[in-house]
Amino acid sequence: MSPTATVILIIVILVVVAAVLYGIRVMRRKQLQNTFGPEYDRVVADSGNRTEAERELREREKRHASLELKPLSAEAQATYSANWEEVQIQFVDDPTRAVTAADDLVTRLITERGYPTGEYDDRLADLSVEHARTLEHYRKAHEISKRNTAGEADTEDLRQALVHYRALFADLLGADPVPSTSAASTGTTSTGTTEESTTRPQSTSEQPPAPRTAADESPARDTSR
Repeated sequence: MSPTATVILIIVILVVVAAVLYGIRVMRRKQLQNTFGPEYDRVVADSGNRTEAERELREREKRHASLELKPLSAEAQATYSANWEEVQIQFVDDPTRAVTAADDLVTRLITERGYPTGEYDDRLADLSVEHARTLEHYRKAHEISKRNTAGEADTEDLRQALVHYRALFADLLGADPVPSTSAASTGTTSTGTTEESTTRPQSTSEQPPAPRTAADESPARDTSR
């Protein structure tokens, strides 16, 4: 083989290897984006370096794989759902204590599922692998909860905190903690809008025929005779 052909072959091999490595890198990146969702973009933005951010996310995956996570039993789900309903009822009379109770209940559920509940940042990192889509809700709820402790949160803030806590709570629970049972009877959709009444007046083509009169019921007279 001539020197020129050898050089060309080496270049081709290097290009192929580079293409393969690039494809693997893109595939791994796509996998991280699918796993972490919006958390991927957040970590990249906070880090300022995509490579370092992806390294951190892979470390989270390794740490998450070492956890002994467990699903909730049907009995535990029912108990936590009942506890959450009590928190929502408490909010009507005492929003401040209700938000504190919601934070405690979410922390208990995190523990029940097998996640460590040490440092807050470590908790976020562990949850981000399977619950990245609701993690931002947890962050916002936690921020409001801290302001609540300092006496700096108003009622609307506390209502928002409860909404945010509920998002992660339902995600960890695997079901809506307080499913709506009145939608079918009131005609209200899950978005809070009222459906069109099913008793609206019928159109002419839909209305039943008019009742028959006595003249209609009597036999017609034969006039051919």
